[in-house]
Amino acid sequence: MNSRRKSLLALAVLPLLSVGLAYGLAGGAPESAHAASPYGITRDQVCGDRLCSEYPGGRKAFEASMREAAAERAASAASGGGGEASIDERLAAARAANEAAKEAAAERGDDADRDDDAMADKKEKYKDKERMKDKERMKDKMKDRDKMKDKMKDRDKEWTPTLRLSRANVPAVIPMSMGYYEGEPVYYITTDSSDPTHASIISEAKGWNVELAPVLADTPDEALATTYMFTNGIEGPGVHGHQGEVFTATPEQPDEYSALTGHVHVTWNEGTEPRMLTSEADVLEAEADGDVVLTELPVVLNMPHIVWPGGQMAVKEDAALADDTPYGGGQVIDIDTDAMTVTFVAHRGWGPDGRTAYYIVTDATPEGPADMMGVVSSPTSASLLASPAAVDLYQFTNGIAGTGPLGFQPGIATAALGDETYSPMWRIYLVTWDDPSEASLLETKADIDAMVADGLVDVSIARPMDSDHIVNCPFIDPFQ
Repeated sequence: MNSRRKSLLALAVLPLLSVGLAYGLAGGAPESAHAASPYGITRDQVCGDRLCSEYPGGRKAFEASMREAAAERAASAASGGGGEASIDERLAAARAANEAAKEAAAERGDDADRDDDAMADKKEKYKDKERMKDKERMKDKMKDRDKMKDKMKDRDKEWTPTLRLSRANVPAVIPMSMGYYEGEPVYYITTDSSDPTHASIISEAKGWNVELAPVLADTPDEALATTYMFTNGIEGPGVHGHQGEVFTATPEQPDEYSALTGHVHVTWNEGTEPRMLTSEADVLEAEADGDVVLTELPVVLNMPHIVWPGGQMAVKEDAALADDTPYGGGQVIDIDTDAMTVTFVAHRGWGPDGRTAYYIVTDATPEGPADMMGVVSSPTSASLLASPAAVDLYQFTNGIAGTGPLGFQPGIATAALGDETYSPMWRIYLVTWDDPSEASLLETKADIDAMVADGLVDVSIARPMDSDHIVNCPFIDPFQ
């Protein structure tokens, strides 16, 4: 009986010994066990008959495989040890084998988890790189889209109807004269006269065409300054060959200044000795002393001031003119008081019948448009709005792009040089297309009237800053 129990006990212990032997082979043996290793390195680097670095999966995989092999041997012994072992004994042996297998599986699981973590980390890094690449690709796409938009804008600009007039802006060199205000010099030009005699006299003296504008004789007194002109006495650069004219105001006195001036002749009496008179006070004193006679004439001259005590007209920063030179920023490109000339920008437009006309701009009211154009502000001109001394000029607010003051086609005047109704003082009307895409080029006043009749354009009087708007735009010949 004792002998049988010993046999059974041996069978039960055998699987456990197998596990222990397997574990010893995996790394539990004394260090001396590796003394004969052909690699001559420590046990932590050897997995059986090879280096752990050469074993698939490394040292952990080798140990796990050893435990699995031991567990299988134990299970085999437990189930195939003959019929002498009891059920309980075989179950005990199976449990031991099972535990060994679990340990091996757990070990593999830990390694797998670590491998999974490493793989997950690699995947996350890969995803981060891919996300960065996606962002870069998206940026590139956005740049490409922006470039395409710019191309489309450029294409749209190219498709925008544009009127490209040749010689749309040309220089006009105009001779200046010198007069006085309060004893100080004033440099001015004379562009128009209501009287043909004075237009002829000044044109001959200056070598420049002073245009006839008969309707200026109807200028209301509120829109007039006064100019004294000398018919005899000291010789000089004045209109009649004597001393320079005397003015009663300059742009420094905006409530009194006007480029349109009433004409008063100053004539020295016989027996008096002429002297220089350089202010209105001097003239009136000479009259009171009986030295001169003052004669008011029904003549109105357009005599815009260029340089005056304390100021001058704005000079354009860029003196180079082109067809697309901006309208604003000044109308003068040079003032030469030594040569006695001023160079204006002459703008190209149309007369009422479609013929080309050139004009300059010297002053305007109200102050806002005057500042935009870079000219003198002249509030007194507002009284011309209902006067026959002013005529109509049509400017365009949309439609065909061009060299007009508002960035569209040039304007159309209702009177031209040589017409009985011509005046340099313009009452501005605005022409607006109901559908700008349907705009066509208009060249005459009749064209405008036809478009109004067809309901294609609206016409309204310009009232910038909710104010009466008059512009001094003398028509000239810039090529004389």
